[in-house]
Amino acid sequence: MDSAAAEAPNASQRGDCYVARDAFYSCMLKNSEKVEACKREGKEFHSKCLPSWVKHFDKRRVYENYKKKLEEAGYQPLSGNFEKTE
Repeated sequence: MDSAAAEAPNASQRGDCYVARDAFYSCMLKNSEKVEACKREGKEFHSKCLPSWVKHFDKRRVYENYKKKLEEAGYQPLSGNFEKTE
C-alpha cells in the first residue's frame, strides 16, 4: 500500500492487509521465525498494509509472544490491589 496515501484504507484494502498479515505470520510460525523463508509473504504484507499498520502489527505480535512465554514459564499476574508504601 502506498505510504503517501492521504486516505485511510477502505474495507477491501483492510481485508487484503489482514489476509497478507495472517499469511506472513503463519509462514513465520511454520518456519521457526525465519524471515528468509517468508520473503514472498513479507513483501506482500508490506505492500498491502500501511507502514504504520505493519509497525503496529509487528509490535503487537512481539508483545503477544512475550506474554505467551511468560505464561509458559509459570508467570502469575498480580491481583492489582497495591498499597502505597512510604
